[in-house]
Amino acid sequence: MLVLNTLLYLFFGVVFIQLLFYGILFSKFAYSKVKNKPENNLPISVIICAKNEAKNLQKFLPLLINQKHQTYEVVLINDASSDHTLEIMTKFQKQHSHIKIVDVKNNEAFWGNKKYALTLGIKASSYEHVLLTDANCKPISENWITEMANCFTDKKTIVLGYGAYKKLNSFLNKLIRFETLMTAIQYFSYAKIGLPYMGIGRNLAYKKEEFYEANGFVNHMQVRSGDDDLFINEVANSKNVALCINTSSFTESSPKTSFRFWFNKQRRQASTTKYYKLKHKLVLGLFFSSQLLFWSLAIILLSFSFQWEIVLIVFSLRIAIQLFSMIPSAKKLNELDTILLLPILELFLMLIQLIIFSFNTVSKPNYWK
Repeated sequence: MLVLNTLLYLFFGVVFIQLLFYGILFSKFAYSKVKNKPENNLPISVIICAKNEAKNLQKFLPLLINQKHQTYEVVLINDASSDHTLEIMTKFQKQHSHIKIVDVKNNEAFWGNKKYALTLGIKASSYEHVLLTDANCKPISENWITEMANCFTDKKTIVLGYGAYKKLNSFLNKLIRFETLMTAIQYFSYAKIGLPYMGIGRNLAYKKEEFYEANGFVNHMQVRSGDDDLFINEVANSKNVALCINTSSFTESSPKTSFRFWFNKQRRQASTTKYYKLKHKLVLGLFFSSQLLFWSLAIILLSFSFQWEIVLIVFSLRIAIQLFSMIPSAKKLNELDTILLLPILELFLMLIQLIIFSFNTVSKPNYWK
C-alpha cells in the first residue's frame, strides 16, 4: 500500500509537469496567430545537397525553378553521386540561367560528410541569405521562397520552417507524420519563448553571416549528422530566430514506406541530441521522462485498481490539456488527422524512442554515404 501511495503522488507530480508543457509551453505556439509578413524582396540562394538523387531532382526541380520570388538562384550540390544526379543538374542548368552547380568530389579528410559538401555550396552561393531544403522535398506553393524570405529582418537572421510528409494511407505514415508534428511543436514552442534549439534541413533559412561567424560546421564536423539541428543549436538565440508557419511556406517530402529505413533515419537524428547545449538536453529530457512516467504510472495504478477513480480523473485531465494544445497546432500544420490516433501513436513513438536510445548506446547508426 505504501508503494502504491508513493506511486500515486509521483503520478500527480508527473501530470503537473506534463500540464506545464502542454498547457503553457506548447500552447504558446498552438494559439499564436499566423501573420502575413510584408514583402522584403530579398535575393535568396536556395541550396540543395544531393547524393544519388537523380529521380527526385527530375521530379521536384521544376517546382523550384518556377517559384514566383523576384530574385533567387538555385545552388545544386552534387555530393559525389554515383548515379545520373550530375547529368540531371546539368540538363536543368542549360535551360535555366539561375541554376548553379557545385560538383563535390570525395575528400579523404571529409569522406562521405554532407557538411563538407554543404559548406562548399554555401560558399559558392551568390546571395547573403540562404534557404536550404532536400532533394526529395517539394515546396507546397510557388510562394515558398517569398514566404521564407519575408521573415528575415535586421535582427531575425534565422528562419525556421516546417517540412511536412506526404499523406499516405498507412499506420507507418501516420506515425512518421505524428513524430514530425511533435518535433515541430517542440522546436516552434521553444523558439517562441526564446529558447530555440533546432531546425530541420528540409526547410531552413539563415544569413550567411551566421554561418561564417560560427566557422560553419567546424565545431561539430566530426558528427556526421546535424547540419541542421546542431548548427541551429549553436547559433540560435532568443533574438535572432523567426518562425514561418504560413501554409504556403511548407515543404513536403515523400516519407519512408519501410519501417526499417525510417527507424534508421530516426537513429541518425537522435544521435545528435547528445551534442545539444545542456539546457536544451535538460528540458527535452524532462518532457520525455515525464511523458514516459505518465503512461507507465497510469498503467500500473489502473492495473492494481488503486484509487482508480482519482487516477482516471487526473489521467483524463492530462489528455484534455494535451488535446487543448495539440489540436490547434495540428490544424496549423495540416496534420489534424494524426490526432485521431493520438494515444496509440504517442505510445508507439515513446517505445520506438526508447529502443533507439538503447541501440544508439551500444552502436553507431549509418550516415550519409
